[in-house]
Amino acid sequence: MHFMADGMMARSAIERGTDWLAKGGLRPTRQRVALAALLVGDGRDRHVTAESLFAAAGQSNDKVSLATVYNTLRAFCEAGLMQEVVVDGARSYFDTRVDNHPHFYWEDTADLFDAPADQLEISRIPELPPGAELSRVDVVIRLKRT
Repeated sequence: MHFMADGMMARSAIERGTDWLAKGGLRPTRQRVALAALLVGDGRDRHVTAESLFAAAGQSNDKVSLATVYNTLRAFCEAGLMQEVVVDGARSYFDTRVDNHPHFYWEDTADLFDAPADQLEISRIPELPPGAELSRVDVVIRLKRT
């Protein structure tokens, strides 16, 4: 993240965050801009949990509640700015990269990161039930250390 000496975010991060919100048609409230700047302010894609984003906001002097972080992440997903990656029933990550791509998940450290999409081949999926259309296929490749 880009921060100034007093802990405030650099102007370019705020501008990137504001532009990102506009792409999703979201009103740029103070809290949304602060969280968006943390997520996309450096121009890189990232995977966050609500708790990790809450902690980052606290370190940058942007005071938001954990409930606000959860609600804001949900709004970002609904606006198409992020996608939720559910690793198990109790843990969700939020990904700023919204194209279809697989993920690696380290079970021991709970780290999630992008896997090379060009190396994944899905040759066939089961026939869909009547009246259904494919929304997306999520691929999480779970890793453990040897």
